[in-house]
Amino acid sequence: MFYYFDFTVWLKLLRLVGKEQNQRQRRGLYKLLLLHIPLRATVTAVCFFLDGILFPGLWFTRVKKPVFIIGHARSGTTLAHRLMSADERFSAFKYYELLLPSLLQKKLVRLAAWIDAHLLGRVLERKLQAWEKRKFGPMQHIHKMGLTIPEEDDLMYFNSCASGFWLTKLPYMSELDFFHIDQRPAASRRRMMKFYRECVRRQLYLNGSDRIHLSKNPTYCGRVESLLEAFPDARFVVLYRNPYETIPSLLKLLNVGWKLQGNLSQERIRESNEVMTGLSYETYLYPLEVLARHPETPRAVVDYRRLTTDPRGTIQDVYRDLGMQIGPAYAAFLDAEAARTRKHETEHRYSLAEFGLDDREIRDRLAPLFEQFQWDDDVPAAQQKNKETAHA
Repeated sequence: MFYYFDFTVWLKLLRLVGKEQNQRQRRGLYKLLLLHIPLRATVTAVCFFLDGILFPGLWFTRVKKPVFIIGHARSGTTLAHRLMSADERFSAFKYYELLLPSLLQKKLVRLAAWIDAHLLGRVLERKLQAWEKRKFGPMQHIHKMGLTIPEEDDLMYFNSCASGFWLTKLPYMSELDFFHIDQRPAASRRRMMKFYRECVRRQLYLNGSDRIHLSKNPTYCGRVESLLEAFPDARFVVLYRNPYETIPSLLKLLNVGWKLQGNLSQERIRESNEVMTGLSYETYLYPLEVLARHPETPRAVVDYRRLTTDPRGTIQDVYRDLGMQIGPAYAAFLDAEAARTRKHETEHRYSLAEFGLDDREIRDRLAPLFEQFQWDDDVPAAQQKNKETAHA
């Protein structure tokens, strides 16, 4: 299997970098795209090719009934992924494993970790922890990240220039589309998904071929059809949370990241916010539209409010809908989780007005979901009063 690299997007990224007004920012991005990315991609391509030679057992590893947790960003996908990852039957990618998708690379990292722990007094571990604090510190209060923390599978495409994570560096939402994978030409789409399947096979070989791949990806809401083509026996967990909470929360996360990039054009950021808002509506509606065309595909639809107040009961229903049984050890974990916390609540509140969002437009665009999940009951009293005044 050969490494996947999107040369078309790579060239587009280079063109967009040329538009950057900040010279330091432009120089750093050129260095990333012209030096680091080609070097990383070349090394990974060689290692990827060697995997099949050095680890012959890889050819007998199969991906069976993977589970994909999807939903709008900030809708509880991370919480659901954390809860389900505690079941030892599942296998998931850690942050560093996504950037090093080759089996050989992962083996070398584990060897280095063993040497560091047993011979070097964990000096490398301490240096990496310091790096993590510098790299992820400004975002930790919004989204916890770390090298050994599970992250979205889409990150594996970063060094291939095919990941939505590139939008955190170059907010050109109107020119870079990493969402509508299902709408791409068949050959391009299948090549991209074949690479993903090969990466999952390698992770299962590493963690145990009898395990089930567990993935958490909000951006995968736009590639449900492609996932079913690559994994015909796939199962889905679809999270839903009030869009009055998720949309401004996502925009806040993106804007904080863009602010850290330096002096970006406010007009470009405003345009990207508008495009992201439009994608949010598709993120809410598209997955169920595709799954409705595939009634044979197991799926569980999860209300964020119930997940945070009754995690045990919610996960039990998810397992039932996916055709799975909860084992004794995992049941004990869920009991402990239910006793430890009855509510998962963020301390942050984001206003619609901060990003020029219209609550009536959101309500109209997602009316069926508002009725299905009774989100109107969640509208804060002050906001409800403003709505009534506006409609008067």
